[in-house]
Amino acid sequence: MHPKTRQVEPDITVVELGGHLNLGNTLMSIETFIKGLIDAGARKIVVDVSGLNYTDSAGIGMLVSCTGHIDKKGGKMRIAAPHGAVAKVFDVVHLHRITPIDADVESACQNLSAAGGTAA
Repeated sequence: MHPKTRQVEPDITVVELGGHLNLGNTLMSIETFIKGLIDAGARKIVVDVSGLNYTDSAGIGMLVSCTGHIDKKGGKMRIAAPHGAVAKVFDVVHLHRITPIDADVESACQNLSAAGGTAA
């Protein structure tokens, strides 16, 4: 699975994830893809997880790793639209303490745009 991306406003990249985010080659390729966007200059990324039905600890670790990568480059990443089991897992591990989580993509984009992406 190759994630879909789209641009919002002039400088926000939305990465759409779907299906399952779990340990394996697909997870590694998604991580490489997102870090590649960051290395290519993306500084505001919204990860849209509305299409995600499942994640395990490796998926959580990938999101945390990508957040650390963009932080080192001076950018910000937000997660948008978790639901069901995925939202529950994010809540249990307190992912919002590391990567801000928004109810939908529009809110995430607005929060990234506000104050240069530093809004929590």
